[in-house]
Amino acid sequence: MSTDVAIVGIGIHRFGRTPGVSGRRQAVAAARAALADAGTGFADMQFAFGGSHSAGDADTLVSELGLTGLPFINVANGCATGGSALISAHAAIKSGLHDLGIVIGFDKHERGAFNTDPAEHGIGAWYGETGLMLTTQFFGMKIQRYLHQTGIDVGVLAKIATKAFRNGALNPNAWRRTPLSEAEIAAAPMISHPLTQYMYCSPAEGAVALVLCRADLAHRYTRRPVFLRGATLRSRQYGSFEVFSPWLALERADAPTVEAARAAFEQAGVAPDEVDLAQLQDTEAGAELMHMAESGLYAHGEQEKALAEGATEIGGRLPVNTDGGCIANGEPIGASGLRQVYETVLQLRGDAGAHQVPGGPRVGFTHVYGAPGISACTVLTR
Repeated sequence: MSTDVAIVGIGIHRFGRTPGVSGRRQAVAAARAALADAGTGFADMQFAFGGSHSAGDADTLVSELGLTGLPFINVANGCATGGSALISAHAAIKSGLHDLGIVIGFDKHERGAFNTDPAEHGIGAWYGETGLMLTTQFFGMKIQRYLHQTGIDVGVLAKIATKAFRNGALNPNAWRRTPLSEAEIAAAPMISHPLTQYMYCSPAEGAVALVLCRADLAHRYTRRPVFLRGATLRSRQYGSFEVFSPWLALERADAPTVEAARAAFEQAGVAPDEVDLAQLQDTEAGAELMHMAESGLYAHGEQEKALAEGATEIGGRLPVNTDGGCIANGEPIGASGLRQVYETVLQLRGDAGAHQVPGGPRVGFTHVYGAPGISACTVLTR
């Protein structure tokens, strides 16, 4: 019996703002689209994993999808909620426990910055009272430090954000679909130096669902399965520089992305130089820059040259965030990691339309990062 895992159905509810449509309704729409894509029904699902930060408990979606009695487990893991749900499903199939199931991630956040209670992260109230819970400040400090350490010019941040909006304009499911120039982005209001308004993503709405099965059964549901070769998650180590940390150790340690990416590639039996496209967490433009190296796709300091040469563009050597990433799509926490996988499956199938990577990509990599220092990665092949 095969223990490989295939993705045989994908569904999405467009990201952004959808007035009058609850996060739950968006999740149901995505789930039904994924089931239809796989040519199956919710009654056939043997299990489900799902999560949302602000839009309700995922397991209650059975009220709309079907009261079939299946085990439906809620997953909550910050921005890695969707990735964690997918890892759980991957393990359930590889273990032999189940053959067929569904993963659903969704959210509907209020307008404005995320409002998080320091106590939820084991931090005193002073941390919020001094303004440090505003993640815009953390990301500003982190990229300042990184640019100083690597000698990369600050101008690359506007270049990365410009690519995001350009790619988002080609993606019918993206929120921000108006291209912006580097000059417009650089001249936008400064939020936390050196990051301007349009270098950040925004809390958003949206939903994604994936149907997974044992790889040797994939032919029952699709002629074009995409195989989930690796799916891993790692948390922070002592000495890594992470969001919502009230102190910084003198010792330095690798970020959780380094460990998660390495584990995903090892699990998949794939090397980073075999990747044809990547979706990387871009909470802001600096995050994409750092994660290009932390994921093992580039050496630290090489990114500036790669960006100047257009390597990360849709037609480049290693396209990054082909659907516009979080900057163009916004971030509904429960759905972001699954959006990356949805986009990669589209690309590997050759179904991405105007933002399709040319040349028939065969290997994709996804990476999501969240508070308080967790990283989930996948490797997918066709």
